[in-house]
Amino acid sequence: MKSVVRTRSLPCLLGILFALVVADGYITQYLVMNNLGIEGNPFLAAWVSQDKFLYIKILGALLSVLIMWDIHRHWSKLAMSASTVFVVIYTGILYWNIGVFITQSA
Repeated sequence: MKSVVRTRSLPCLLGILFALVVADGYITQYLVMNNLGIEGNPFLAAWVSQDKFLYIKILGALLSVLIMWDIHRHWSKLAMSASTVFVVIYTGILYWNIGVFITQSA
């Protein structure tokens, strides 16, 4: 049973990571377009008010997931650890964005 859990853990983590990155893109775009926040990434700040921004976030998330999957083939523990760290970081970023939304819209 332990091997089944291990084999399904990484795909779940990568799916969560993908969803968090895309959700971050949607929330960030909403905040910036409604003058409630700013984009902290200087490389993406120019595109945040365009449709390209969400495509860039989706493609970046997909590329990250594919890279982590490739790393998993060679170093599974590293991929699990890194994916977990990235999920925790993006969860924090998402909570930060939600906090900005709540404080600025009230």
